[in-house]
Amino acid sequence: MVGDLGRTELASSAELGARSLFETVQKLKSLPDYLEVLPGAYSGSVCGLSLSGKPMSTIGFERRFNKAFQIDDKDEFVRHMTQNIPTPPPEAAKIRATNLGAAACGSE
Repeated sequence: MVGDLGRTELASSAELGARSLFETVQKLKSLPDYLEVLPGAYSGSVCGLSLSGKPMSTIGFERRFNKAFQIDDKDEFVRHMTQNIPTPPPEAAKIRATNLGAAACGSE
């Protein structure tokens, strides 16, 4: 995402999702600044609070301007990502179940 990172409570719980996202962000931080980022969601989406409308970014831009991307302490990152969680989307429970592997391939 550009300008923010994704919602963590749609994965499992907000805290577990934030802890998992922290590990992913650490891997992204090891990538070169010139690497392009093509977001899966834009400003106005329910996927984040501070999403940009930019159609693309770079790791270097996110490293410099993305507040969540700049947090190096895991506990601080979890606090940041779990505060001010927006209202869940209408099908949040179904999204969470799918993310956890529950409703895969028409098994409902």
